[in-house]
Amino acid sequence: MADQQALDEVVAFTSDLIRIDTTNRGGGDCQERPAAEYAAERLAGAGLEPLMLERTPGRTNVVARIPGTDPSADALLVHGHLDVVPAEAADWSVHPFSGEIRDGVVWGRGAVDMKNMDAMILAVARLWAREGVRPRRDVVIAFTADEEASAEDGSGFLADRHPELFDGVTEGVSESGAFTFHDGSGRQIYPIAAGERGTGWTKLTARGRAGHGSKVNAENAVTRLAAAVTRIGEHEWPLRLTPTVRAALTELAALYGLEPDFDDVDGLLAKLGPAAKLVEATIRNSSNPTMLDAGYKVNVIPGEAVAFVDGRFLPGAEDEFRTTLDRLTGPDVDWEFLHRETALEAPVDSPTFAAMGAAVREFAPEGHVVPYCMSGGTDAKQFSRLGITGYGFAPLKLPEEFDYQALFHGVDERVPVEALHFGVRVLDRFLRTV
Repeated sequence: MADQQALDEVVAFTSDLIRIDTTNRGGGDCQERPAAEYAAERLAGAGLEPLMLERTPGRTNVVARIPGTDPSADALLVHGHLDVVPAEAADWSVHPFSGEIRDGVVWGRGAVDMKNMDAMILAVARLWAREGVRPRRDVVIAFTADEEASAEDGSGFLADRHPELFDGVTEGVSESGAFTFHDGSGRQIYPIAAGERGTGWTKLTARGRAGHGSKVNAENAVTRLAAAVTRIGEHEWPLRLTPTVRAALTELAALYGLEPDFDDVDGLLAKLGPAAKLVEATIRNSSNPTMLDAGYKVNVIPGEAVAFVDGRFLPGAEDEFRTTLDRLTGPDVDWEFLHRETALEAPVDSPTFAAMGAAVREFAPEGHVVPYCMSGGTDAKQFSRLGITGYGFAPLKLPEEFDYQALFHGVDERVPVEALHFGVRVLDRFLRTV
């Protein structure tokens, strides 16, 4: 059971890590090393031997292993990323890198994504060192760089260049699961992630005939690109139910006393009310145009125009995504993956999933645990190259006014102190018993 020092440390560590600005602007513009040094120092203080590993100077990862008591047991990976997305200070109520603790809340970029979980991992490791606790399974701890971009300097680098550090690891847990979802009618739902949609960030390139803006031009690259972008943005992707989403709908339907009618999923979602948010983004592929780049002067028709699309595909639906993009872009626009990572699926009937649920229910007996699929992605994608099955489990007990999912990459990101205390207790319980 987490002691008072662990409860104090998880708050202090969260605040300290937030104050270390690890903004990842993409294109290699980030320095995680100060945060990695902070984490490594605290792991070393727990008697561990953390390794600091870099593909690129300053883009630092930390890996350590806690030996288990059963050498024959499969090892478990617990991982969190150290980088954060940018924050515009003028938009915030407090400075996004202040780590301010006010009225029982820790404020700043990374408070939920995901320096809170990093702090929980550190606090639990140090708690075990004080109490002489050893888990049954080896626990490998990894703090990664570059998750908020390509992961090439982070989990991708670790998986490709240092697979030996993950010998024996079969499962992993990380962000975006076991948080309180309030349904507006008094129910508290704790979704645990057992899947992720694949990442298909794409670049579209239209080519045409450059010329004067006043002349007739039937080969206008901008027009061709705009038409393709419109087709992609307006496309209605067909319904696809993965095993994880089907399990989520089954559990949610039972919670609300409904029959899970999979022939009318949209009708079922309507009956679930706010809880439909947990699955509605993961019943289809998606393709959202996000960036445009064309031309350099108003009276010049450019010979090339470029757009970018945030595409996501469900497990088993990547081929459909590719063939659909081929059709929607048409003959005058080429497309390619700017960044592609696989979709993931994890079993919801595994002992590990059951142990996560039991740990949540011990400290939130009023909560209802359900599986869900993430609409986005995590470092679990890269670690899956090593045969590691990934779950989303970063426990937080949140009050009703906290919209957890809106705080990811949002303004005034923050986390309650009590939520961090809950997280340490649940993570400790899970790792001791899994």
